[in-house]
Amino acid sequence: MTQGEAFTNPDALKGLTAYDRTGEKIGSIERVYLDDRSGRPEWVTVKTGLFGMKESFVPLSGARLQQDALHVSCTKEAVKEAPRVDADQHLEPGQEHELYAHYGLSRPGMGTTGTGTGMGAAGTGTGVAAGERPMAGAAGGREYAMRGKERDDRAQDMIRSEERLRVGTEEEEVGHAHLRKTVVNEDVTTSVPVTHEEVRVVREPIREGDRSRANIGEAETEVTLHAEHAVVSKESVPVERVHLETERVTETEEVTGTVRKEQIEFDDGTKDSRRRGMKGDRRGTKGTDAWREGKQGPNH
Repeated sequence: MTQGEAFTNPDALKGLTAYDRTGEKIGSIERVYLDDRSGRPEWVTVKTGLFGMKESFVPLSGARLQQDALHVSCTKEAVKEAPRVDADQHLEPGQEHELYAHYGLSRPGMGTTGTGTGMGAAGTGTGVAAGERPMAGAAGGREYAMRGKERDDRAQDMIRSEERLRVGTEEEEVGHAHLRKTVVNEDVTTSVPVTHEEVRVVREPIREGDRSRANIGEAETEVTLHAEHAVVSKESVPVERVHLETERVTETEEVTGTVRKEQIEFDDGTKDSRRRGMKGDRRGTKGTDAWREGKQGPNH
């Protein structure tokens, strides 16, 4: 793609990746705004911010093409801090003046507008080919170069909005688990074998020839008896190790919420004067073309 082709054909700039003057990537080019008087591309919007949800205006003054990349003469930080302007509408002179002041550019036909941030001296060359077809509009303004037919009746558009549920999860503290030990009494019964001595009388006859002396009279003798009994003692011994641990369990929880949304109603002058038009619905009216409620904003 040549320099002349890019700066004379707005569609050739759309979708290119923009880099700042140090070579740092800024984002992709989304829209091109033309000079109302000359019809030349004067500004582009670049997607910036988290996930590219915002569009920031970047001047084409001093920009140059290198392969399929557009290198602009400002810094990425200056683009991020640029004044926020609605990129879906005509760029009014007051808004453009604010952008000129931010980037330190001189407005065509006027002196320097301000110090600005991140730009060099104005008038370093735009790389714009001459002979483009001028576009109608307010002097000094910039018009977004739309694909397809231009619309001048955006003031009559109605924006339909609706709410959506955003469901997520968050972790919170629900309690504490404690591990403690206490002392309790427990009765334990066990069997222990014990022995004891008992006395019995044993009689043995004396045989002839045994030398035993007979002595008649009273006498007494004794035998010591022994017996065992159970003896109980206690000792402390470790039996097990106990600790606490947590386990994450996933469950499914249903969330219900009430959201609001807007519906579009229109009056076509017929008997059934109030009708609701949903997205993509087509209904005819007397003496007019079929009416359609489509996507709001420019058609890309």
